[in-house]
Amino acid sequence: MSPVKMALLSDRGVVGVAGEDAEKLLQGVIANDMALLARQAAMHAALLTPQGKILFEFFVVKAPGGFLLETGSDQAAGLVKRLGMYKLRAKVTITDASAEYRVIAVWSASPRSSGEMSGSISYADPRLPALGLRVLAETRSAAGIAAATNGVEVPEQGYHADRIALGVPEAGKDYVLGDTFPHEANMDVLNGVSFTKGCFVGQEVVSRMHHRATTRKRIVIVEAQAPLQPGSEILAGAASIGRVGSVAGNRALALLRRDRAAEAEEKGEPLTAAGIALVIRLPDYLRSAAAAGAP
Repeated sequence: MSPVKMALLSDRGVVGVAGEDAEKLLQGVIANDMALLARQAAMHAALLTPQGKILFEFFVVKAPGGFLLETGSDQAAGLVKRLGMYKLRAKVTITDASAEYRVIAVWSASPRSSGEMSGSISYADPRLPALGLRVLAETRSAAGIAAATNGVEVPEQGYHADRIALGVPEAGKDYVLGDTFPHEANMDVLNGVSFTKGCFVGQEVVSRMHHRATTRKRIVIVEAQAPLQPGSEILAGAASIGRVGSVAGNRALALLRRDRAAEAEEKGEPLTAAGIALVIRLPDYLRSAAAAGAP
């Protein structure tokens, strides 16, 4: 049995959305359905542009008086500002609470958190069970941070290496915010989008892509015989078809044109990045979704 691992994620921040209209505000603008929180501790979601592209990606978890949104630390202030644009006269307080929490990932076999008694809020990662738990530990409680999990602490890169092996992307590392559709970032198969809740910002475009099966790009795993570099252009022969994102040694995630990659395979053309030959491997969850008819 592999040991339970714990990593402090230094690049994660937290936004607080509180007040009697907090749920109504979020339900009206984000891409997932707040009703999910009646049966699970947290959900994966995004705030999109009117054109359907991801502006902010985050987790939503219940907290006393409202909700906490865990997002990239460099995106927290922008998310506060953007949600404020939609607030109007709603009775809602939106704050950057990043200084109040540290974000911890706990994964492998039987991850556990001691919960709010130790000054923390824990929840199963809603994207994929193999990712384990996320813990929001209050920074004012050092004991809470130390006792928040049953994991052995590992470097942050250890978490990202396992995330990459599972094929789960992160905003800013594997796709560009403001220039990527949810389907391209695999959010449709990682429980980040509702296709039944009704209106939200960008809903028409996302729904059309889903029902017309027009997703040409996806984030996949790429593997090589030598270390890869983030940001390297991926070539099929001489044609650019994508770019390398997060890297863990010889393995990486990459957003690329699936149709162009398939054409290259049929023609026997190599896929390369910075002169290094690549092979594509679909994440298990994406392979299962494709078998079930996902676009």
